[in-house]
Amino acid sequence: MSRTLTRKGVATRQRIIEGAAAEIRERGVVATTLDDVRGRTGTSKSQLFHYFPDGKDELLLAVARYEADRVLDDQRPQLSELTSWPAWAAWRDRVVDRYLRQELDCPLNDLISYIGRSTPGALAVLTELLHTWQGEITAGIRHMQRIGEVDPGMDAEQAGAALLAGIQGGVMVMRATGRIAHLEAALDVGIAGLRASRRREPSRPT
Repeated sequence: MSRTLTRKGVATRQRIIEGAAAEIRERGVVATTLDDVRGRTGTSKSQLFHYFPDGKDELLLAVARYEADRVLDDQRPQLSELTSWPAWAAWRDRVVDRYLRQELDCPLNDLISYIGRSTPGALAVLTELLHTWQGEITAGIRHMQRIGEVDPGMDAEQAGAALLAGIQGGVMVMRATGRIAHLEAALDVGIAGLRASRRREPSRPT
């Protein structure tokens, strides 16, 4: 929103977004109506349109941003603390656990599909999510390079992009098959590749 909200206004708007997100998770994006959201959040029609003048489409875009933030929040603090191999393993388990709990439902994907992936707002949500996610993975790789656990000559940006692409591919296969194995493989192989890149001193002849 371009106008400045009071602290109470910010809290009310956030309550509406979170209520809408909960309704969508239970009912699905198509079945969820503004009346459902109003009933869940205890807001009037005038309140809802005060915060979302363009109605359902504007609210859905705000919910998509909220769900995108949840994708990253569900991986924290592990995602922001990729400073040792046990930390990478903990992050790997966190990602797998997140998608196991989510199962085949993906509110963000459903929302973006409904809004339209090519619309500027939806595209911006996806772009920001992937940029932030890759940035945190890349930061972890660079840290491991600084402490000598990953080859310093490796392109950290490229490695981070490849690992994120593997995760996204694994999630797509999971949604198609109901099996988590491909996501686990993408994470395990990606992290193993980082570990294997470490340059070791050649052994001295005895």
